[in-house]
Amino acid sequence: MVLSVKSKLFLDVGLLASRLICFALFASLLSGCQSFSFVKDSELLVTTGRADIVESHAFSIAGQEQIVGALAVVDSQRDDTLSDLARHFGLGFTDITIANPGLEPWALPEDQRVLLPLQFILPEASRNGVVLNLANMRMFYYPKDRQKVLTFPVGIGRDGWNTPLGMTKIVAKKANPSWTVPESIHREHQLLGDPLPKVIPSGPDNPLGYYAMPLGFTGYLIHGTNKPYGIGMQVSHGCVQLYPEDVEMLFEQVSVGTPVRIVHQPYLAAWGQDTLYLEAHRPLEKWGKQDKKLQKAVRAKLSELAAEKNAVVDWLRVDEVLNRADGIPTPVLQDGEDLAAITAQALQVQHPGRLYGQPAVNELTDSDWSVVTESFTNEADAQKLAAMLNHLGPQIPARKVEKDGVFQVVAGPFKSKKETKIMAKRIQSSFDLEVTPVKPLANR
Repeated sequence: MVLSVKSKLFLDVGLLASRLICFALFASLLSGCQSFSFVKDSELLVTTGRADIVESHAFSIAGQEQIVGALAVVDSQRDDTLSDLARHFGLGFTDITIANPGLEPWALPEDQRVLLPLQFILPEASRNGVVLNLANMRMFYYPKDRQKVLTFPVGIGRDGWNTPLGMTKIVAKKANPSWTVPESIHREHQLLGDPLPKVIPSGPDNPLGYYAMPLGFTGYLIHGTNKPYGIGMQVSHGCVQLYPEDVEMLFEQVSVGTPVRIVHQPYLAAWGQDTLYLEAHRPLEKWGKQDKKLQKAVRAKLSELAAEKNAVVDWLRVDEVLNRADGIPTPVLQDGEDLAAITAQALQVQHPGRLYGQPAVNELTDSDWSVVTESFTNEADAQKLAAMLNHLGPQIPARKVEKDGVFQVVAGPFKSKKETKIMAKRIQSSFDLEVTPVKPLANR
């Protein structure tokens, strides 16, 4: 039977993203992360442009250099999402979506040009140990030789569970940690009808991932995650989360006692060679009322930096960058290049054979259970839902199917009636959809 789509359907991107964030945070820990035999490229091959490679995680820095990296672009392939591209190229979800505001994150067309914002202005902080800028949800680690910086996107505390500011340090390193669930999180999950055990052992169901580094701030850690598609969002209870592959790299680099400075710097200005750049992000909600003050401060900083070289700031360009707040370092001197010019010159990166961590969906067999959603007349709407289910934490494998010009999403395979009922409830409650469990063909 073809079911009608609800008039309040959830296919607005903002609402979808909001539902994804909430669900990724609160979903019960039912299955583990997939493992993959391939690894990300630390240096990305360039097919056209001014260089042979572009760096994504490790950058050499000389002296007081303030800007690292370069803008790049990649052409999407079938079934890519912005989340998949972000993870492979060392970006968070917010990084890539604000840099590509006209693109649908969950239903990219094939051969779509996607901007990779792999250029960063370093935070104003001592280059010693770990510096975390909450405003752009990015961590910078300076090894002791101070000739390079490693940078990673992070997930941070959502409103009400804010990651604290200030100076602290790594007080321990724990591989394969168990998680003793705090009482406050116990209460939250009880209210959601999703009770947690007192202790979750190491393994694929552990939200700490496989590496954890407690901080001097009691109850706060830098750790991995079993829900990697929350990186680059405000999704945690205050801890700092990294992609599983990134936290492993950091864990191997840092030692107990490494200083950690946490700042909130949404507006950054710096000279890069002979160009003055401004990088802008929206302040996090906690600091939203300070936005005018923060913008005034960066304008003063720009005036100061321009005076050092007798340069003239284009204040209309400054206004544009502040209003856009897309995280892209943009020239702001008179007669400087605009956003269109610098993105047109971005390095073209070779698309890998397969993106790191990209969810795989197994074929359904006659012995598998599945869940079928209500129907869609728009193929793109069905594609969005399937992509979002595949990127939940934990994943609900899903694909869109078409029959007689009508589209549905089929989730599965599931191995039992019990598992199918649980998955159907997750989909129904999280997306406000009518769904139907489907028995294995062999049982009909």
